[in-house]
Amino acid sequence: MMFGYKLITTLFLVCSVYDTNAQNTIIDTPGIEKSHYKNHQRRLPIFDNSRAIDLIDLGNGILNKFPDRTLDTVHIAHNQKLHSSLLPGLGYAIQTGGEIELSYLGGFYTSKQANENQSSLLATIIYTQKQQLLIPAVGNFWTNNNKYNIQTDWRFLVYPLTTYGLGGYSSLDKGYVLNYTNLRLYNSIYKVIRPDIYFGLGYDFDYYWNVHEVMPPSGNTDFQKYNQTNNLKPGSAIASAPTVSFLYDTRRNSINPEGGSFINLTYRLNWIEFGSSQNWQSLALDLRKYIQLSANKKQLLAFWAYEWLTIDGTPPYLELPNIGGDPYANTGRGFAEARFRGRNMLYLEGEYRFGILRNGLLGGVLFANTESFSEQTNDQFARVYAGYGAGIRIKFNKFSRTNVVFDYAFGTDGSKGLFLNLGEAF
Repeated sequence: MMFGYKLITTLFLVCSVYDTNAQNTIIDTPGIEKSHYKNHQRRLPIFDNSRAIDLIDLGNGILNKFPDRTLDTVHIAHNQKLHSSLLPGLGYAIQTGGEIELSYLGGFYTSKQANENQSSLLATIIYTQKQQLLIPAVGNFWTNNNKYNIQTDWRFLVYPLTTYGLGGYSSLDKGYVLNYTNLRLYNSIYKVIRPDIYFGLGYDFDYYWNVHEVMPPSGNTDFQKYNQTNNLKPGSAIASAPTVSFLYDTRRNSINPEGGSFINLTYRLNWIEFGSSQNWQSLALDLRKYIQLSANKKQLLAFWAYEWLTIDGTPPYLELPNIGGDPYANTGRGFAEARFRGRNMLYLEGEYRFGILRNGLLGGVLFANTESFSEQTNDQFARVYAGYGAGIRIKFNKFSRTNVVFDYAFGTDGSKGLFLNLGEAF
C-alpha cells in the first residue's frame, strides 16, 4: 500500500532491471554444465524447474542477453555484497491515482556468516496524478555478527491526501482533501543484548507545514474540531522526540522472511522541551510471526499485529494513528491510506503464501485484516472493519528474495482497489 512500492507496469525488458552481482557467478550445479549458462543465445524457459528463475533472468532471456548469473541462491547469497533491484514504471494507488516512479531495493550482507541478517534499503521517487511528490528512503542495516541494527526512515512529501475524519464512524463518501508538506527524519540504533534480542535508542523528527483543507464540507470538520478543542495551530506542527525501543528478530531476511518472529516495541516521548509543538507520548507494538507449512518452503503462514496507542497528551492531527501510517505504510489493504484515524489503533492481519511454479518465479497469497480505531469522545473501540483479498507474486530478484506484488483487496465499508508493492507487505 505504500507510496513507491506500487508497480503496475514493469519495464524489465530494457536495461531498467539489474542485479549488481549478475556477472561471473557460475558455480557447479549437479546435472547442469556450465556451458549451458554461457550460451547467450538460449532463452530461459519459464517452466524450467531445474533452476531458480526471476524477472531479471526472464528479461535477459527474452533479449538474448542471458549473463553468467548463478542460479544457486543458497550458497551464493553471503558471498556477494549487494543484490540490487532498480525498477522504473507506472503505478496506481487509491490515494494517488496514476503514478510515475523509480524504485530501488537493495539487499546485502556485511559478512559471510551464515546466521547474519540481511540488510536492506528501499528508496523511491514518485510523482502522481494528484500532483503529489513522494521521496521515501527506508533502511534496515545489520552490522557484523548482528551486533547492531540501524533503522532509518527518511521522507519528503508534498502530499494532498484525502481525509475522512476521526474514529470508526467516518464515512467513505464524505472524504475531502487535506493538503500538507512533510519532512520526516527517523533514526534508531539497536545494540544486541542476547542473540536476536536488542535494546534501541533513537530520535524521530516530523515537520508539517502548509497544512490546509481543500474544499471541506459545510460545517465544522473533524480536523477543525480537533484543532479547536486542543488549541492547536492547524497550519504547521513539529513532532520531535527521543525514542526507546525493544527488538526481537529471528528473521534472516526481512524483505521476504522464510520463517522466524519479529517483535518491536517503541516508546516515543514528544515534549516541547525537545522542540515539539505540544506534549504527547505514544507507544507502537509491531508483532510478526512466520510459520512454514512445507519442507520445500513453498507454503507459509504469516501473521501481523500492529498496535499504535497515544499514551498521553495531544498529537497533531497528522500524527494520530491511521491506516497506512505504519513505517512501511502497508496496513489496511482494502482501504485507502488514512481511511481511518484516531488516538488509538488496533490492527491484525494474516496471510497464506504459496508457490505456483517450482522454479520460484510465480506465487500467490490469500490475506485478511481487521482494524479498529478509538472514538474521540470516549476512547472506546466501537467499530471493527475488515479487509481481504488475494494476490500474485512474481520473483524480481532471487538473491534478495524480492517479489513484485499484485494484490486486489476489498474493505467492508465498500472500498476496494489494486495494491502493488516491491517487496512483501510484512
